[in-house]
Amino acid sequence: MSTDIAFQFDLVVRLLAAALLGAGLGLEREIHGHQAGMRTHMMVALGSALFTILSIYGFPQMSGMGATDPSRISAQIVTGIGFLGAGAIIKYGTNIRGLTTAASLWVVASIGLAAGVGAYFLAAAGTLIALLALWPANVLIGKLELRGGRMLRLELSLEKLETFAGVSQVMLVHHVEIVSVASEKSDEGHRMVLELRLLNMGQRHAVMTDVEALPGVEVRTVNTAEEP
Repeated sequence: MSTDIAFQFDLVVRLLAAALLGAGLGLEREIHGHQAGMRTHMMVALGSALFTILSIYGFPQMSGMGATDPSRISAQIVTGIGFLGAGAIIKYGTNIRGLTTAASLWVVASIGLAAGVGAYFLAAAGTLIALLALWPANVLIGKLELRGGRMLRLELSLEKLETFAGVSQVMLVHHVEIVSVASEKSDEGHRMVLELRLLNMGQRHAVMTDVEALPGVEVRTVNTAEEP
């Protein structure tokens, strides 16, 4: 690899560009509370760019040796990022979560590759398109209710497990879908976490009022949840 100062500076700029673009994409995930946030995306993009630079400039062709293939390391990056993406996917009840974050990690690796070869415009365009897919597109889908409603995570404390029948009846009356149920014993009786899909967020007050009125049922926490 050349030790020319201008050349080395250009390589550093490529690394910085990859890190900044990866951080921008990861910031969106960070804002929405995902485990793979700004630092993770920044490191993936930076690592991809560094590996790409090394694959191109780090192994110059030796005399008497066959031609080197710079694409080999890049191909391994694409394969290896799959394992990191798999770690972002978790199963919660009957739902699978983290698919979008896994996809964003895969995209940010390609952004790092683009920055590594000096394709700054391509890397920036990829970052912008990915941000549009993660943020405005998600808002649009929510407004159009293409996902069938809004998600709500509800934590309840039940004196007896049988009282869940009343909770289920409330959901039936309000046409609320119970997406998943998790239950465990507690000192007070039973702790239950429900993931609900509402027809619209306007239902929330009416549903919570009816649940809170049930005997033997105490509402612990209520949080909005993301669609699976």
